[in-house]
Amino acid sequence: MGTFDGRARHDLSDADLLAAHVAGDRYAFEALFYRHHRQLYRLAQLTSRNPEDADDALQDAMLSAHRRARTFRYDCAVSSWLYRIVVNACLDRLRRNKSHVASAVLSDAFPVVDPTAVVDTAIVVEHALMRLPVEQRAAVVAVDMQGYSVAETADMLGVPEGTVKSRCARARSKLADALDYFDSRAGAR
Repeated sequence: MGTFDGRARHDLSDADLLAAHVAGDRYAFEALFYRHHRQLYRLAQLTSRNPEDADDALQDAMLSAHRRARTFRYDCAVSSWLYRIVVNACLDRLRRNKSHVASAVLSDAFPVVDPTAVVDTAIVVEHALMRLPVEQRAAVVAVDMQGYSVAETADMLGVPEGTVKSRCARARSKLADALDYFDSRAGAR
């Protein structure tokens, strides 16, 4: 494919950028990364338990994608492939860092609610998301927040579609309970 100037690179599809990277374009992967950085970082934040883990997981994921670009089969969207790599990097980090298990137990035992301030709904939802098991969180974020279909999410996570549906149902139920709890606490003020 050869080397492209910045403007032409901007007009390429994700698949074309990945192919250009594999063909030796030094800047194609960088363009692909910056095109999806914001969404991938948000995904890493939602899947990880803290910003440092999100940063590290995203870096691990992008290094992995950079190295494994030649193995991409073009049987799904490049963004789905990147999404799966980020989710897997976050899951790997969570498995390696056992201290997160203790923080999850503590946060469930002592829910953090500031009764003196009006809490923005987005913050409440994010806290509720962080209390979900990581597998449920990954599924519900992919389907409900990122807009992927159940089939695409199943492919990205490497699980059957039924598993994605049940994880989403459980996650939605837990999120509804958490939001009902918040609403009841807010009404008690």
